[in-house]
Amino acid sequence: MAREPVVLLGEVHDNAAQHAVRAAALRQLLRNGARPALAFEQFDRERQADIDRARREALPLDKSRADHVIAQASPPRSGWDWALYRPYVELALEYDLPIIAANLSRADAGRVSNQGFGAVFDAAAISALGLDGVPPEVLRAQERAIDEGHCNQLSADSVTRLARSQIARDAVLMLAIRSHLERGVVLLTGNGHARNDIGVPIFLSATDRARTVTIGLLEDETATREERTRFDAVFITPTQQRPDPCATFKKPAAP
Repeated sequence: MAREPVVLLGEVHDNAAQHAVRAAALRQLLRNGARPALAFEQFDRERQADIDRARREALPLDKSRADHVIAQASPPRSGWDWALYRPYVELALEYDLPIIAANLSRADAGRVSNQGFGAVFDAAAISALGLDGVPPEVLRAQERAIDEGHCNQLSADSVTRLARSQIARDAVLMLAIRSHLERGVVLLTGNGHARNDIGVPIFLSATDRARTVTIGLLEDETATREERTRFDAVFITPTQQRPDPCATFKKPAAP
């Protein structure tokens, strides 16, 4: 994380071991004098004002400052396990780091999925973000990742639409960190967004990419050689025990 001022720090969202080691590494980075902004995939970009207000307003008696920020700025029914992300918010508050709401909201992602980029971005924004020039090989690779992530059970149309919304998320995550590149910024995000081949890096300029390091935190049971090549550096952790993610796609056995 100390290699470059811009860090795209991946994760498997529910892996507690990965969150523990990431928070420890971030604390060490801060102890050594770095003061990057912290950008969170977990906060939608519309919630930036809520974060800023929650940092300065009077604190409810029953909440810590970190819990208050999360309560005010987390999207409803987000699905995030905030116990895993609270340590990063606490570090940002302790070291007075900017907390950046970086993600495209679920509602906007749905509009992009169903109607295309123009449903959320005007023509100037589409051009500025590079959404009108996504290489076909990137789209195909993103579609493969979406298909594999959904156990190869989605229709071709659904795969295309979800890949489009994922690409829009990558562009918005890039936009969120762009104004903090000179200071230094750590983007806390899923491994898919940190990937060099299809994630946020494809939207960075060559100059900014040269100042960026991508780190994938992978699970030992699924860390294939191909997956390891998708990042500048990888860190392997134990696999989080969880129910079979493909179980919801499986049909019940015949009587």
